[in-house]
Amino acid sequence: MKPPRSLMLSVLLVAGLLAADAQGASFQAIDSNKDGKIDLSEVKAVASRRFDQLDRKRTGTLTRAQVGRVRVNRAEFAAADPDKDGTLSKDEYLALVEKRFTAADTDHSGTLTLQQFNSRTALPLRRLL
Repeated sequence: MKPPRSLMLSVLLVAGLLAADAQGASFQAIDSNKDGKIDLSEVKAVASRRFDQLDRKRTGTLTRAQVGRVRVNRAEFAAADPDKDGTLSKDEYLALVEKRFTAADTDHSGTLTLQQFNSRTALPLRRLL
């Protein structure tokens, strides 16, 4: 028996929303002032919202499981957790975002162009957004 068309459409819609969430924010969405570059404050604003999305229980911290193994490996998580409590506070998460932004800013301009943002160097940053 074939499932109803409305059910199939609902499944496709949910799958699309999940895929969009997994991809993170686009360059255009991050570039809030539409100047063709993204700076650290724009990136941190998006990262702050991502933190809030991941913190579903509203504890103010994220476990490694909540952050996700794809976003941060065990060693990176440990390095980003200076108080060694096994969680990342929003400040710790944003410090990791800043570290990854700095690594992606290969020309040290304080901003990322679309090309820099889409580069392999910026992949770790994009995973947090």
